[in-house]
Amino acid sequence: MPSTNPKNYEATPSRKLAFLGLGVMGYPMAGHLALAGHQVTVYNRTATKSVAWCAEYTGTTGPKHAATPREAVLGAELVFCCVGNDADLRSVTLGADGAFAGMQPGAIFVDHTTASANVARELYAAAKAQGLQFVDAPVSGGQAGAQNGLLTVMCGGDTAAFAAAQPVAMAFARAFTQLGESGAGQLAKMVNQIAIAGLVQGLSEAIAFGQKAGLDMKQVLDVIGKGAAQSWQMDNRGKTMVDGKFDFGFAVDWMRKDLGLVLDEAKRNGARLPVTAVVDQFYADVQAMGGQRWDTSSLIKRL
Repeated sequence: MPSTNPKNYEATPSRKLAFLGLGVMGYPMAGHLALAGHQVTVYNRTATKSVAWCAEYTGTTGPKHAATPREAVLGAELVFCCVGNDADLRSVTLGADGAFAGMQPGAIFVDHTTASANVARELYAAAKAQGLQFVDAPVSGGQAGAQNGLLTVMCGGDTAAFAAAQPVAMAFARAFTQLGESGAGQLAKMVNQIAIAGLVQGLSEAIAFGQKAGLDMKQVLDVIGKGAAQSWQMDNRGKTMVDGKFDFGFAVDWMRKDLGLVLDEAKRNGARLPVTAVVDQFYADVQAMGGQRWDTSSLIKRL
């Protein structure tokens, strides 16, 4: 169990919870729930990760792991999930061993996967048909945000389900906001990724230009970071981009998956995204350079 608590948890009654998916994001998110005093049962496709998680949080309130999503959610009031994509999400929710088969009537499934708005609406309807509740709740803040309990969570779904989940989810979030009906959370995450893609490309070009011009780019970033060019990306990734370091979490492969969702949705709703489409192809170039697991700031490598 971690020796320090990076977050002061608000006092909430201990709840019986489940968390499905212990990847880079899910592992610390589930940990914050345990540290906040909740009874957490976890499931992960690779069971050794579940065993390791339980060992790490053994000093919290009775952590357990289960062999299937259905077993993990038995008796849980709230089920949190963070897996890879639409197919992964369907695999842990539907079918005989899926979470929906084991959840008690009225229980709430909160999905933190970055997935399509369509699958969110599909699973919302499937949950409703079984007397369950479903909230799509993708997150922003990356690995550091998950570890520090400071994620921004964008939610779609019914107000009652959102309101019930919010105080519990604040264990790993700094903001947990309802943005509309089912699917609205996923659409908001797409807006987030569109904004990031353009920002990172602009920052990459700016740094590459400054280097070609012979400037001390760390000094330049210090100066322009106090003006209108300032952004989270500049503050947190600018100098590491100058140093050629690209191991800060959110991977190029994941960004391409997200931008694929964005571009598919744009075809449906008619949005014109010329810059996003180009940056998606630039990320494909980075993949071809062997940078699949580099973080998104690695766009500068192709310049």
